[in-house]
Formats: sequence, structure tokens, C-alpha cells
Amino acid sequence: MLEPSAFYPPAPTPHRAPLGPLALLLTIRRNVLDIWTEADFRLPIQLRKTIVDRRALISDPVAIRHIFVDNARNYEKNELQLRLLRPALGVGLVTANGDAWRRQRQMLAPFFSPPRMNALAAAQDAAAAQSAARIAAVAQAANGDRTLDIADEMGRLTLEILEHTLFSAGLDYVPSMFQKTVAQYLETLGRLDYLDLIGMPDWLPRWNRFKGRRTLRFAAQVVDGMIDARRRMLDSGESAPPDLLTHLLSARDPAGEALSTREVHDNIVTFIGAGHETSANALTWTLYLLSQSPHWRARVEAEIDTFAHEGPHFADLPLVRAVIEETLRLYPPIPMMSRIAREADAVSGVTIPAGTIVTVAPYVLHRHETLWREPNRFDPARFLGEQRAQIARHAWLPFGAGGRTCIGMGFAMSEMIVVLRHLLRRFRFDLAPGHPVMPQVRVTMRPQYGMKMRVRLR
Repeated sequence: MLEPSAFYPPAPTPHRAPLGPLALLLTIRRNVLDIWTEADFRLPIQLRKTIVDRRALISDPVAIRHIFVDNARNYEKNELQLRLLRPALGVGLVTANGDAWRRQRQMLAPFFSPPRMNALAAAQDAAAAQSAARIAAVAQAANGDRTLDIADEMGRLTLEILEHTLFSAGLDYVPSMFQKTVAQYLETLGRLDYLDLIGMPDWLPRWNRFKGRRTLRFAAQVVDGMIDARRRMLDSGESAPPDLLTHLLSARDPAGEALSTREVHDNIVTFIGAGHETSANALTWTLYLLSQSPHWRARVEAEIDTFAHEGPHFADLPLVRAVIEETLRLYPPIPMMSRIAREADAVSGVTIPAGTIVTVAPYVLHRHETLWREPNRFDPARFLGEQRAQIARHAWLPFGAGGRTCIGMGFAMSEMIVVLRHLLRRFRFDLAPGHPVMPQVRVTMRPQYGMKMRVRLR
């Protein structure tokens, strides 16, 4: 077995001092990962006053629990975050607040119960096997060695899994068209406009929104077609597949009320977008990190080979799970979460005035010097055995925390383990020579230049 060597994946270098107002605005729009200072990765709580508001950066696990669990009703998603997401996601589960969010969460929770997620493992397995066969055919046509943009390939794969699971009648589109739509959204509506950053009224036109209108129209047409077709099936008495779409149309709240057409529409968009983009990015980063870590790749391949003939269940792959968890630590899909303090509060002895924008940044938290040994090193051993037990609660938040923890967390973890099991059993992925790698935020954390990798049959 190869000995582990220290690998420190690429990331922006923290600044020694906070950026000035103009530099901060420019940097946030280009790549929000580049705004952090050295002190952000050392201090547990920081208060700052900008030209437009008062902000707090929280990296203390006890304080994070207070914000997301103990006093969560005092902290709602702030307007800037919602301006970024609502043009595409509307009023679905991710963007709803208060009672509207609680109602939707309650109605959707039964679908994402552990028994239901376990039942979907076989469908995830079938989709992953289909994708692996497609990649194998491409590699074989190139004499067993082909360079692919794995970021694109993982995007296609996760869309196929959605078709097999959450939307089993299909998404009624060509996958490449939808991937292009997501890319256009991330480069237009997925970038904060300067008018949003300086707090200008929402009625002022935004260039990003103008450029993204065609993208949103296409997505709306796809989703409306899905809803109409499923409604006709249900109204006619046909047996509808027990997937997420059927659940959205059939769910009732305690008062017997159904979700509105807009709520159904916006939640479909939310789950297609979030379920596709975040998992695709996490898989891409995982394959990259393993390509740079021969020791861990060899151990993962050995574990997968041992269970090659088992069923689609993933409980017996602790090392694969640990690699994914370490990937999510270094490259969390959602690198920042912001809330606004409705009333003044005290957090770990620090006063948070009313109106303060409170930020918990998983990207900073997961690399914080007080919480992690060699925080910038890729080391899946953190999530194995005794080391795993030493991780502070609320120090690792790739899926959020508290009541707003990602409802699809179980689905996503199962999906990623199943996919890696199929891919790494058949292929070896190596970064294409000279290909640059750097994380960039466009709503989610993506590889800025894609991820071109050589794919070889094992």
C-alpha cells in the first residue's frame, strides 16, 4: 500500500487585511471565495460594519447551534440571498421563509424519510450503471483512454439519476440542453448584481436578470409540461409513479390544503437544480482529489473491489463515505449561509444587534484553524474511527444545520456513494496535464475551468 503524502488542494489565498468597499464589491461578483482574510480562519466570531449594513461572521460551533437551532426563529434568510435565488427558484423550499417554509417542509418530509430513500437506492444504482456503461463505450472507442470534462459528465449523470428516481416519467428534455440552461443560469442570474450588493430597490432593472430571461423561460416550460402531464394522469385515475412529482401534487397540509401550482412548480425547479448541480460538483471534486492522492485512491479502489458484487446498498463502504465527507469539507456545495437577526441577541457572549447580517460560511468553518488539524490538507482519515468522533458538532455543515438542514441529504449521500462505486470499479481518473483547477462560486462551488480528466479502463 502506498504511503499517504500531504496534498493541499487549490484554493484562494486569504488576504492579510479586509478588502476596501470597492475591492470587496468587485471580488464578491468575481468569486466570493476570494474575500476572506487570514483572521477569518482563526477567530470564532467577527463583527464588521460595511457601508450598507452590519455583519457578523460566525465560526464557533456553539454559536452556530444557537443561530440555527436554539433561537432559529430570530434568524431568517436575508434579502440579498433571496434576491440571488428567487428569480430561478421562486418560493420553493430553499427560498421560502417563516410559516410558508414550515408548511412546505412538513408536507415534503414524508417523501424524504429514510425508508423511502433506501427504496430509491436500486434506481440510483441502475442509473449509475447506465452512465458507467456509456463512459466505458467512449473510453473503449479511444482505445481505453479518453479525456473528458468530468464536470459535464457528472452533470449529465446526476440528471439521469433524477429521471430514474425523483421524476421517474422523465424530465422531457435533452440532458445536454438542460445542462446548458443550468450553466447559463449560473453565469447570469447566479452572479450577484452590483445593485443588489449595494442594497438598491428591487424594481430597478438588473442586467443579469435580463440576460437570464430565456433560461428561465425554457426551465418553466419544461416544468409546466411535467406538471400538466402528471395532473392528467392523476385526474384520469391512472396509476401514477410514486415519485416526488406525484407526492408534490398529492400532499396535503394539516388543514387539508394542497400546495399551490406555483409551489409545486418552484419545488420541482428547486430539486432539479439543487439535486443536479450540488451532487455533480461534489462528485467532480471527489474524482479530482482522488486523482491527486494515490494512497487514498488505492484504498478506495480496494474497498470497492471487495464489495463489487453486493447490491446497491452503501452501508459497507465507510471509506468511500469518508472520502466524500472530506471532499464536502474542503469544497462544500453551498459555501455561505446568511441570516438576518430580527431582534437583538447574544451569541457566545457577543451582542448581535437587530438587523445584523449573520453569516456562517462552511468554506471558512471547514478550514478553521481552531477546529481542524492541518485544515487545508486532504485527509479522509478525519472521518474514520476515533478521529470522526472528535469532530465538533456543527463544525461540519455541507448540508446546513437545524430545521433547514437539506431535506435531500440522505438522497445525495446515497447517490454519491453509489455513483463512485460504479465509476471507480471500472475506471481510473487522472487530471489532464496542464489543466488549471480553482474553485469558484456561482451559487454553488464549481471548478472554475471545468475538470478535464483522462479516463482509463482499470
